[in-house]
Amino acid sequence: MSIEIKEVRTKSEMKKFVRFVTNLYKGNPYYCPPLEFDEFATLNPKKNPVYEFSESVCYLAYRDGKLAGRICGIVNHRANEQWKVKKLRFAWFDFIDDLEVSSALLDAVAQWGKSKGMETMNGPVGFTDFDHQGLMLEGYEYNSPMASLYNHPYYVKHFDAYGFEKEADWIEYLITPPAEVPERMERIAKIVLDKYKLRVDKVHSVKELKRKYGYSYMDTLDEAYKPLYNYSPMTDRQKKYFANAYFGFINFDFATMVVNEQNEIVGVGVGMPNISDALRKSHGRMFPFGWYRLLKALKAKKMEEFDLLLIGVRPDYQNKGVNSIFFYDQIPYFVKYGIKKVCTTSILESNSKNQANYEYFEKIQHKRRRAYIKPL
Repeated sequence: MSIEIKEVRTKSEMKKFVRFVTNLYKGNPYYCPPLEFDEFATLNPKKNPVYEFSESVCYLAYRDGKLAGRICGIVNHRANEQWKVKKLRFAWFDFIDDLEVSSALLDAVAQWGKSKGMETMNGPVGFTDFDHQGLMLEGYEYNSPMASLYNHPYYVKHFDAYGFEKEADWIEYLITPPAEVPERMERIAKIVLDKYKLRVDKVHSVKELKRKYGYSYMDTLDEAYKPLYNYSPMTDRQKKYFANAYFGFINFDFATMVVNEQNEIVGVGVGMPNISDALRKSHGRMFPFGWYRLLKALKAKKMEEFDLLLIGVRPDYQNKGVNSIFFYDQIPYFVKYGIKKVCTTSILESNSKNQANYEYFEKIQHKRRRAYIKPL
């Protein structure tokens, strides 16, 4: 039996690359396919501004002529300069349960990374923190949100067999929201709002948000996330790109902008209904009926599950209780929409500050994911 590794060069090959997971996870009730048009845009140098300072290569693996795996190798020069490393990143790494296939894909990316002068390989991590990252180690039996990476349990043995070691872990919580704002949280939020002369501005549309604040809310997130693992500071073009990606379709009831006396956004909290079922039914495609299913899920007046997406506080306002304001604002909406489960975004295992945000809630840690590293 032979394995062929082929570099993706044409549109038809990229379509195979993006759609490979459709069959790999067929019938899995927990896997959430990504939006195809997002995948194509992310991997398109003409559309994704990350390519101003990054380069990538995509490979497909064939076992006896049949498609068996995929991988993307990435060099983010801006992040490497920020962290003073020479890292080759890899992502979009999916494969059948065949060690020769996974090893051949990793070998191909490693060789490409060496040719670029890289010294270690790190993954699964994307171009930036806004891409899917972290191999799932726990939580296979829970619904996967659109913004999270999902993988078969057998992936872990493939990473171990290749000699990877842990570099960073993320954890996620499944929260049961309370029927009302906890008394202590409400008290703290009101004290913080008064002490620092802050307010919550409930904007109602992208147009209103842009008119009032431009893209300054992305500046807030950029500053908040800058110290986090592997983070790559955003350019102005990226801020606009991600603003459109995240804020272009949300229900603004679930957007909390914390503003100071100078009318500056100092805190951002955003979430959205879990739309996994809609994406599964449409296989991540907008047409012919995917757009309708997605719109219906996003505009629902009642929903069971909710996903937290972005929470960030400007550094000069951190450690002052500002995070309590997000939940003080959001919990009444959880009640209004009948939300029974809230899934947090991935939180670094070492980020005790972020984990403390959820001390008021009934919760379980239901997922764990990992970024691996290996010398080249």
